[in-house]
Amino acid sequence: MQELLSEIRGCEVCKPHLPLGPRPIVAAHATAKIVIIGQAPGTKVHQTGIPWDDPSGRQLRKWLGVTDEVFYDESKIALIPMGFCYPGKGKSGDLPPRPECAPLWHERLFNSMQDLELIVVIGIYAQSYYLKEKRERNLTETVRMYKNYWPRYFPLPHPSPRNRFWLSKNSWFEKAVVPELQQRVLSILNE
Repeated sequence: MQELLSEIRGCEVCKPHLPLGPRPIVAAHATAKIVIIGQAPGTKVHQTGIPWDDPSGRQLRKWLGVTDEVFYDESKIALIPMGFCYPGKGKSGDLPPRPECAPLWHERLFNSMQDLELIVVIGIYAQSYYLKEKRERNLTETVRMYKNYWPRYFPLPHPSPRNRFWLSKNSWFEKAVVPELQQRVLSILNE
């Protein structure tokens, strides 16, 4: 696993397309039982090198019901984005994750984690890649039908502060889905 992580962290496949240059961000361990698959690092995470080290990460940890200590314990939770480097700014936020990363690295990472029980797929890019034709017609319906993807996957919206409108419009998410997510995460971590 350490060799693979070193290889990923040294990757420059997308260098010509990255406005801040390559800085692959990933955290994983062979014993991880949960994988969080997000989009791609933002500028703050690019600077610190710490996955989910931003307001989105704080919200995600609340949804999961875990402390920072548990969240950043690679032996329990792996943090693997769809795109490992900051992709740049678009018209309404960051650009989509670079398409090269997941096909290049995800399968190798997953093959190195034999105790894996849950894959949390955050946002449309992760859900499209992993749930494929099984996902619903849009992100909201996919998240609403989260039990259709058990026991392997748990789809979530992005925890970005920019999603406040979605969260207020879909209050069922924090009332019904988040408690189920917390229960599932807790049961896996306490095994």
